[in-house]
Amino acid sequence: MDALIKLLRQDASLSPSTMAAMLCRSEAEIREEISQLEAAGILLGFRAVVNEDKLGREMVRAVIEVRITPERGGGFDKLAERISRYDEVRSCHLMSGGYDLLVEVEGSNLREVAAFVSEKLSTIQGVLSTATHFVLRAYKEQGVLMKREVAEERLSVTP
Repeated sequence: MDALIKLLRQDASLSPSTMAAMLCRSEAEIREEISQLEAAGILLGFRAVVNEDKLGREMVRAVIEVRITPERGGGFDKLAERISRYDEVRSCHLMSGGYDLLVEVEGSNLREVAAFVSEKLSTIQGVLSTATHFVLRAYKEQGVLMKREVAEERLSVTP
């Protein structure tokens, strides 16, 4: 099972027959194991890693450090789940250190992200403070290097 999960993490677009050949197993075994992983809630979905710059679409991403007061009877979980339900939120993680949650959000422009933080996130009861950091460029996304075309520099030849 671990070998299959490792392979799916590297490239989930591989066909079951290709994975079976790589793992020296039958295609039926691979399909069954994937079904079991999905049924158990281990595999939650398959996503493509997209280089937004190449699409020419303007997309603004930000990571937000959020300090919260844990709720009685729910701790951090209730607030984290509530924040995670917003469409703008791409990911939400409980952290150790100087803040409680690390929230990654996405919007079509800076104003949209700022409005989310000021009108939705910071107004939630239990949110003590936020610190927003805008992502300027992604170099690696979900383990994949975001390759950029770099003009080859040549040294000038002088006689």
